[in-house]
Amino acid sequence: QVQVMESGGGLVQPGGSLRLSCAASGSFYSVNVMRWYRQNPGKQREYVALISSGGNTNYQDSVKGRFTISRDSAKNTAYLQMDSLKPDHTAVYYCNLLLGRTLTYWGQGTQVTVSS
Repeated sequence: QVQVMESGGGLVQPGGSLRLSCAASGSFYSVNVMRWYRQNPGKQREYVALISSGGNTNYQDSVKGRFTISRDSAKNTAYLQMDSLKPDHTAVYYCNLLLGRTLTYWGQGTQVTVSS
């Protein structure tokens, strides 16, 4: 049994910052890749960023220089630091875990709303 819990979402004004957390728990040896996605109603879920077990990172082009992904492997937790937020960043943000090569798990998501 594997659980994925996102937290840290909320309402923030344009130009503000939020830090999302994704905590994995349950029966597994280690987490391979941790990814963040986001989704708005009526739209497809889109990739935001990933971090590998070795610390390699990758970002969607539109968030480069604005979002930073990191992880604490000892805590099986990933973070998404989001700075200089814009209304376009409003979405439900989801965390995805890859265990081994093929086992993936999703969290329930955390709402981020950027509005004045």
